[in-house]
Amino acid sequence: MNSRNKSLILPLLLLLVALLVADGVQAQRRRSRGNQVFRAYPAIGATASQMRGDELRGFKKWGISAGVGAMLSLSNDNMWQLSVEADFAQRGSQNKTHDPYRLLGFTMNYVDIPLTFHFTDPYGGITVGLGLVYSRLVQQPHGTMYYTPNYFIPDTSDMSFDKNDFSAALDFRFPIWRGLTVNFRFQHSLLPVKKNWGFTEYRSAAAGGVESWTNNCYNSSISMRLLYVFGDSKHTRHRYNKPSPNKKKKRR
Repeated sequence: MNSRNKSLILPLLLLLVALLVADGVQAQRRRSRGNQVFRAYPAIGATASQMRGDELRGFKKWGISAGVGAMLSLSNDNMWQLSVEADFAQRGSQNKTHDPYRLLGFTMNYVDIPLTFHFTDPYGGITVGLGLVYSRLVQQPHGTMYYTPNYFIPDTSDMSFDKNDFSAALDFRFPIWRGLTVNFRFQHSLLPVKKNWGFTEYRSAAAGGVESWTNNCYNSSISMRLLYVFGDSKHTRHRYNKPSPNKKKKRR
């Protein structure tokens, strides 16, 4: 791990510890009132990904996503929450055409640790989150690359990628029934996962002959998952949309 990545990991860990410590007193108060502070959940689903910079387009690489997480309530009404997860996720590239080249089975396996702040709409129950994701590459790109050598060639002599990936994430959660929730997450790398990947294009003499260039590559993925939040069975879709207890009843 290079020094730049280390300098990013330390602030993330310090931020998480500071939030947990700062919330300790409030959490104890909410426990005394009978409110549940922590909620755990498993998650399973699929990812659609692409690699920006590989000269291909579209979220065509499908993989699996599965893991566990925990939600920490930051307010008494559960409108503000913090979540942390440990997930397995597959990303990569895939293209089944010859434009500009054909790439099959390009898969990378990651362990993701997302840290996300959430806000829940008090009337509709929809939860929106923003966060950062640290990803550790546990298996380098594997698969088979085919290309048409007569006009476009990616350099495959060195297919090693950075083992550390830092991403920004946008998260949406929609309650279905009791603790069952549908989750959509979009994340994109903040730093290149591969630098200076070389490409060569062979053109006709009239078009200028051979052209070579390099690209920095970034992971980009969309995931759809099902979550089941334990201890959330009593929280309905419109759990905040209730009349105020101080509201006076109308006389008949």
